[in-house]
Amino acid sequence: MFSERLKMARKAKKYSQAEVSRLLGVTQQAVGKWETGRSTPDPQTVARLAEILDTTADALLGLSAGAVSAGREVFSGYAQCLVPVVGTVRAGYGALAFEEDYGKEYASVKDPQNYFYLVVKGDSMEPRISDGDLALVRRQSTLENGDLGVLVFGLDGEGTLKKYIQRGNSVVLHPFNPAYEEIVIKGEELDHLYIAGKVVETKAKW
Repeated sequence: MFSERLKMARKAKKYSQAEVSRLLGVTQQAVGKWETGRSTPDPQTVARLAEILDTTADALLGLSAGAVSAGREVFSGYAQCLVPVVGTVRAGYGALAFEEDYGKEYASVKDPQNYFYLVVKGDSMEPRISDGDLALVRRQSTLENGDLGVLVFGLDGEGTLKKYIQRGNSVVLHPFNPAYEEIVIKGEELDHLYIAGKVVETKAKW
């Protein structure tokens, strides 16, 4: 993720957080938040960071396989593969479609072809997952009770990230945000519920 790549690039240049903050003209606290994933810099700041750390904005954002100037060995300790980032999952004609190509992002997975990232939309999963966060999803058509999954409900609905709960003969899509109501699906409605996959990891806005 961005925070890890930023930290690796900074250490490869043997800079401290204080030195980076001084060169950028920001507080050390801001750099610390970027490296812990609590916040992310704007695109212009990412470009300036890339210049300071002798790398590229694409490499910091995970949009290319480029490594920092210290060489590819910086990343070699991580079994990371590029996984596609999509904005929308929809159901149609009995299959799932993945739309809105946002490029690719690194993930530490053994079989990258079975994974995708989904850009989270809305605040129904606050406070744990925020609008714009990335969810790493393993493609699978079943979920266990209590799993966090990406589900598509309706003939041509849009995928939603919810907690999957089996309650009797019905399925409940449970939001973390108490301001939202649960979606209870039962009877023939279950025929129009598609499971796109299981969420195995989420991370803050990229």
